[in-house]
Amino acid sequence: MSQLKGWKYVAFLSAFVGSIGIATYPIIIYPMTHVEDYKKSQELNRAQLDQSRIRPEAAGNMNKWTDPFERKNE
Repeated sequence: MSQLKGWKYVAFLSAFVGSIGIATYPIIIYPMTHVEDYKKSQELNRAQLDQSRIRPEAAGNMNKWTDPFERKNE
């Protein structure tokens, strides 16, 4: 295998970095820049769920989730 020198080296590095950028855009960058779209879809998906089937209130006397870092008002 020949060693890359000059413009071939730059082209290889550019293609490598570009492919990483193209691969991470739909996974990381797009969701961070379009938060409202994901909030709307999450609301629609959660509205279709029957919460009582997923988390029955009478099952084993389990409490609803509470924030462990919330300050107690005493």
